[in-house]
Amino acid sequence: MRAHRVSINLLVHLVWPLMFVALLFAQPTVSSQSNQQTNQQRPRTVGANQNTANQNTNARPTNQSQPNSPEEVDEGDVVRVETQLVTVPAIVTDKTGRPMSALRQENFAVFEDGKPQSLTNFATTEAPFEIALLLDTSGSTRETLGLIRDAANAFISALRAGDRISVVAFSNERGTNGPVASVDVLTALTDKRTVLRNAVANLGTSNGTPFYDALLRVGDQVFHAPPTDQFRGRRAVVALTDGVDSSSNSDFAEARTKLSRAGVAAYFIQVSTEDYVEDRLLKDCQDDGRLTLSAKQLERFRRLFVPSAQREDYQDFCRMGQFERMDISRQLYNLARREMGELARATGGKNFSAASLQEASAAFAQVANEIGTQYSLGYYPSDKTRDGRFRQIKVELRGVKDASVRARDGYYAPKESKQ
Repeated sequence: MRAHRVSINLLVHLVWPLMFVALLFAQPTVSSQSNQQTNQQRPRTVGANQNTANQNTNARPTNQSQPNSPEEVDEGDVVRVETQLVTVPAIVTDKTGRPMSALRQENFAVFEDGKPQSLTNFATTEAPFEIALLLDTSGSTRETLGLIRDAANAFISALRAGDRISVVAFSNERGTNGPVASVDVLTALTDKRTVLRNAVANLGTSNGTPFYDALLRVGDQVFHAPPTDQFRGRRAVVALTDGVDSSSNSDFAEARTKLSRAGVAAYFIQVSTEDYVEDRLLKDCQDDGRLTLSAKQLERFRRLFVPSAQREDYQDFCRMGQFERMDISRQLYNLARREMGELARATGGKNFSAASLQEASAAFAQVANEIGTQYSLGYYPSDKTRDGRFRQIKVELRGVKDASVRARDGYYAPKESKQ
């Protein structure tokens, strides 16, 4: 037995150096192959720890520690982490309608197409916001442009340090048959109040209201870049408008889809301009003060309200009678109110009404308070299918009495691009 142990020890002392040399020379190859396999095949881990590590260290502390375990992205799934995370802005109000601002992550439950999801990101009401401030400076509001400037400046002053704003308005550009209303992005997103106030001071006016085009521009330009972790799930458009589109090349369905895909909450301050508009509609078409609708928006009206009418009867607004124009205007105002209400509900925003522009400042203060008490919920969907389909979202409260929650109603899943 003793001889046997000696032979084993001798064998170990002879073999081990040879194994060490073999491993030493083989290590670079193994490492290279391992790295390549990791980059190409290994499932990536995403979740709370990774998001916490990527947060902006200069931001105010907004996220609580995440109890959820990381989630594996399936092998071969090439989607980036940024496009996988679904963010859900949420507002919680008590039974009197006042926002509640002291809730924690465990007070929220999120469902996608009826299936519970694991929250990995949670931003409290102290986190900053990014806002596109859309100011309707079309013909129906041009006589009170000073009031619009005052209301906009009051809104800018009411926001918190760290909030970033982009100012968007309407102006005129030269067309073949005269001035044509256009969308003007006066500033990119910035937290510099002096820059914002200078933009407000330079507001112009337009001969039409390209409202839908402006909403598309917000999604395409203002919020084109993906949000940083600091602003993820905390983006909104705040529009002061009557909502009646007279000259866009796009329509409501396009605007709604754009904002939904961008994850932007829509807040509207609806200003009543019907008396002003009706007065202008009764003017002769040769009068400089009259108002009109573009051929595209007239055709949209025909399809929605009188689809059996002849198309040629709805090509020139000026050839219509005064009372026919007034009837179109009233129906468009009702349509605008419904559309803004629908868009606000779908995106988790809200409508605020102002009977006049004199009341706009008070409405802006309400919007600022609402935005300042918004939570941001984030999760990686359990369904990783890249089919481009719309998925419904539902948010519920846990352990909170006599309260209600408002959030976006869904999002569009990413779609696998064809190579």
